[in-house]
Amino acid sequence: MKEELLDVLDGNGIKTGEVLSRKEVHKRGLWHRIIVVAIINERNEILIQQRSDNKDKNPGMWDISVTGHLSSGQDSLTAATREISEEVSVSLGYSVEVKDFRFMFSYRKEEQVNKDHYDRQFYDFFILRQSGLRTENIRFQESEVQDIKFVSINELNRMREENLLVPRDECYDELSNYLFRI
Repeated sequence: MKEELLDVLDGNGIKTGEVLSRKEVHKRGLWHRIIVVAIINERNEILIQQRSDNKDKNPGMWDISVTGHLSSGQDSLTAATREISEEVSVSLGYSVEVKDFRFMFSYRKEEQVNKDHYDRQFYDFFILRQSGLRTENIRFQESEVQDIKFVSINELNRMREENLLVPRDECYDELSNYLFRI
């Protein structure tokens, strides 16, 4: 399998022109960008995924609908569309388009995962509202995801309090504010 290449960013989120493998970026603790997408159905439930037990980071934990790195040369919306098609595909006869995404905000975060993995990431958070989604119609990439389910914002917050979710407090806070406004 070909190693994913990422654009290295400076501390302000601007591309430096350097392109390195994902492994090297994390090993050296270089800034890069990822997307986070919350998929919400018509009942205002959020699709969450349980990460594969084989994942290096947060194995077996529940996470927001879709996350992923931007491959070199990609913009956030293209990466979001790609990640949805890779991790969670819907067999309903329609596809997700860039215009369907609602950009919420960006933030940056640093975290030492282990001695060989340091996250210095800019996150772009999007919401994708999709009607007619049912878990039985969703296929997920088993190497990445071991289960999926829809939860209410109250259930999401309960799971958050019980430390069952990958820590993404900035996204969960914004998601709560968004769902309580509508």
